[in-house]
Amino acid sequence: MSRLTLNRRRFLGTAAAGTAVLASPAYLRKAYAQGGEVNIWTYTNFVPDSFKEQFEAETGIKVNIRLVDDQGKQFNLLAAEAPNPTVDILTVAGHRFLQFIDSELLAPLDTDRLANWGNINPAFSESDWATIAGNKWGAPILSGMEVMSYNTEVVSEEEAQTWDTLFSDKYSKQTAYIIQDMMSIIMLKMGYDGNMVAYMDDPDKAAAIVEEAKAYLIEKKPLVRKYYDSGAEVQQMFVNQDIVVAHSWNGPAAALINDGFPLGMSIPKEGSYGFVYTYNIANNAPNADNAYTFLNAILGSPEIGAAMTKASGFISTYKGADQYLTDLEKKSTSFPEEQLANLQFFRAEANEMKYGLVDPAVEEIKAA
Repeated sequence: MSRLTLNRRRFLGTAAAGTAVLASPAYLRKAYAQGGEVNIWTYTNFVPDSFKEQFEAETGIKVNIRLVDDQGKQFNLLAAEAPNPTVDILTVAGHRFLQFIDSELLAPLDTDRLANWGNINPAFSESDWATIAGNKWGAPILSGMEVMSYNTEVVSEEEAQTWDTLFSDKYSKQTAYIIQDMMSIIMLKMGYDGNMVAYMDDPDKAAAIVEEAKAYLIEKKPLVRKYYDSGAEVQQMFVNQDIVVAHSWNGPAAALINDGFPLGMSIPKEGSYGFVYTYNIANNAPNADNAYTFLNAILGSPEIGAAMTKASGFISTYKGADQYLTDLEKKSTSFPEEQLANLQFFRAEANEMKYGLVDPAVEEIKAA
């Protein structure tokens, strides 16, 4: 394989630089300059730099961003601060809503305060997971999925059609995955319901399935190079050629593809899971008015949705956002129909039981 040399600093700046020019933010000029601040917990590149700069200039509201890389860590941090959080807006995946709602960490979303709510594709904003107990709890912003990412100069397209490749001797010590997410995929690969909804009335069977998945990952542990946590981490491992195949979110993989790295993505034949990221307002948010101003602004136009896709690599939930993407950007955020047929969405109904079993299993795998 020829060694592809990428300047790491250039790579990390590419996506953000590509979003430097947005349409004139008329939606911001309608808001009076109110000042103050808004505190946001979110993932890397979910708030494009150009949008942040324009928003702060037009409203006088300072945007303070704290990067997160894990839903569980975010939950624990918010729970530790309750009932007086320091955050106003956080980024929760739709399938984790119930955990946050049941712990009274989120405020119901008042969509009447969001004039731009209609800019979201109703396939996301009006889907069954988006409404709980008669309330909306978040504004869908980006959609993603768990994929197999692979260096196309090393791993063939045929090999990328099965999760078995990730656990093969052929690529020993050249693989990586997010271990908690992989537990759900392994259960699905074994023919079980990785959401565990099917076992809500049979906790003993649920426990046995988690034990089976745990045993498999412990058996395969000698083959993995690293269990990782963040999208930036797996990107760096690919760029440094530490790995050639990985389980990843599609967003970080798409960003590499758009920068010219020889990376491919697939939804393997055994199946995988999709998810939707939302912006949510914390219960007792210290700057709730500013939070609504920010949310309405970032929902303001399809150009902003496209900018978020360009920066993050995830698929925009905004109507018409794809009109502002290049052909390469569209290609890196789409999959063949036959692969999409292998995709399910994460569900939340069994989360309390599921993560009560999976979280300890993950720690046991790490310690094995």
